[in-house]
Amino acid sequence: MPLPARRRRFTTWRSLATAATAALMAAFLTPAVANSAPAPKESKPVYSYENAIRESVWVDTGLDGDSDGKPDRVAVDIVRPRELARQGREIPVIMDASPYYSCCGRGNESQRKTYDASGNVVQMPLFYDNYFVPRGYAFVGVDLAGTNRSDGCVDVGGRSDIQSAKAVVDWLNGRAKGYTSRTGTSRATATWTNGRTGMIGKSYDGTIANGVAATGVKGLETIVPISAISSWYDYYFAKGAPLYDSGPDWLSNYVESADARARCAAVQQKLVDQAPRTGDWTPLWTERDYVKDARKVKASVFVVHGRQDLNVRPGHFGQWWDALAKNGVERKIWISQTGHVDPFDFRRAAWVDTLHRWFDHELLGYDNGIDDEPMADIERHPDKWVTSSVWPPRSTGTVTLRPDKGAQAGVGTLGLRRGSGTETFTDDPSHSETDWAARIDQSTPDKSGFVTGPLTKALRLSGSSKVTVTATPTTSTAHLSAVLVDLGPDTIRDYADPAEGITTLADRTCWGPSTSGDSSCFKETRAKTADVDYTIFSRGWADLGNHASDGTGAPLTPGKPYTITLDLHVSDHVIPKGHRLALIVAGTDKDLIDPPSSTPTLKIDLSRTSARVPLVGGADAFASATKGATSTPDASVLDGVRDPRTAHRVPGAE
Repeated sequence: MPLPARRRRFTTWRSLATAATAALMAAFLTPAVANSAPAPKESKPVYSYENAIRESVWVDTGLDGDSDGKPDRVAVDIVRPRELARQGREIPVIMDASPYYSCCGRGNESQRKTYDASGNVVQMPLFYDNYFVPRGYAFVGVDLAGTNRSDGCVDVGGRSDIQSAKAVVDWLNGRAKGYTSRTGTSRATATWTNGRTGMIGKSYDGTIANGVAATGVKGLETIVPISAISSWYDYYFAKGAPLYDSGPDWLSNYVESADARARCAAVQQKLVDQAPRTGDWTPLWTERDYVKDARKVKASVFVVHGRQDLNVRPGHFGQWWDALAKNGVERKIWISQTGHVDPFDFRRAAWVDTLHRWFDHELLGYDNGIDDEPMADIERHPDKWVTSSVWPPRSTGTVTLRPDKGAQAGVGTLGLRRGSGTETFTDDPSHSETDWAARIDQSTPDKSGFVTGPLTKALRLSGSSKVTVTATPTTSTAHLSAVLVDLGPDTIRDYADPAEGITTLADRTCWGPSTSGDSSCFKETRAKTADVDYTIFSRGWADLGNHASDGTGAPLTPGKPYTITLDLHVSDHVIPKGHRLALIVAGTDKDLIDPPSSTPTLKIDLSRTSARVPLVGGADAFASATKGATSTPDASVLDGVRDPRTAHRVPGAE
């Protein structure tokens, strides 16, 4: 299928630019060849990893986050090809800026940085340096302010965090000061690089990449955010409903170095004072909202996210993706069935190959065709992937589905016609979305469920849904949850398992050369699957007290109806023929949001409640898939349900 007009124009311009760039870069980054040789399509591992230059630089951020009267310096560990340095050739940079290099480690094996007696890095976590340095790249690992060997304080996605990495991009482009030591005056310059930088990282690291891109800094050519946050408020709250029982001060304390923790009490207190557990939006959250600045992004963006990630939930990439699209940013995306898992651990060979070609194109300017490939790769079943030339597909349309009463209380229907009457449920914080889904065809006091009949054709939802609910509470506080469920048997990645969809094996595979202190060989993985009779594929939450404002809550008046819209997390899911689509509306979703201070009963006005869902094919597709279907439940549909969240845990943003 042809690319959309905006992307096609961008790609045409980019191809003209990259063709010229490739010819120039070929002269600098490949062995000497005849002038008539074609431009390279792929960087080759022709440089020594063992003899690579390993050095450390401390970059001045221009901030004094720890208020010690001196500008903060962040530690920058560098690995780069010695041969190219001898030849005076300038090279691009792949950078991972992280708070985790000493406290917690990176990757499936929790690797940390290690150093030699001179203080130069020996082990750089993950495979990036082993694989890309021999191919003519430099790899740079940045310790965020307040972590490992850096000055300053961690401020959890705020100015200090982002400036930690942005200052390094500026230094690589000759716009910031660097030093050969943490406290000395000897200057270090990055004469070895052309300044073209790509940032990559999972979770917190990918979040920093998003934040730096949102500054519009020159020299940042591309970012690869993996399971990354786009707005920190949405990590901790959903329209006022608290998602965790701790705030950003806990995470700051978790990643900070011991010496930073001792001098950063004021920053810690600010994180407490300006992030109240009421869920109200404050200036602290505005500073940490990168979506609002998506218009500044000049870098291309390759997003990777698990659609069952219950740590950094898929809504983060959904709102980021949509904002980038409005500004014509070149984008690519992988959407897996996993939870909070790196693609190196769920699709390793394809990931390394794709990332290689992406960086070759974006940083070396090689015209290798990756920008003409499908925009999206989507894992439809464990290890079974499909592609979309554009994502979401062009034929996707928003369809308003409406709940209606059924033959028994709390067991209703879902269709295109407006419903009538009411349904009532009482919040039960001891139950979760899996409890509700397992009893979808039963009248239970803790939820209201609405179900189509078995589909006569498959139905694909692609994008973000919204559920508008009009509810009358019996108390002054109330939380709401809404989930979309595919009712029918399937084999899925077991995202509820502690490993969130993978099993780690004993065997290792190697991705580049190794040294005695830094192996390129990592434990293999395979998909960990679960047989289920339902799949929850999208969910969202809200505090009903935020009905008048997304960012400010207020006490409710018992007996008064309120209308609020819940933003459900983005998904791409196919409901097969014979399965049913369900919408569930309930109260506290155990382990995913905190309960309100009271235990309300809520009466739902069905005539003023609806779900707007993105269906490929629009309303016609829904009408066709439900034509002739009966919503009478089949008692066998949910027999033997396995609760796919029995072992679920919600970790920090690691």
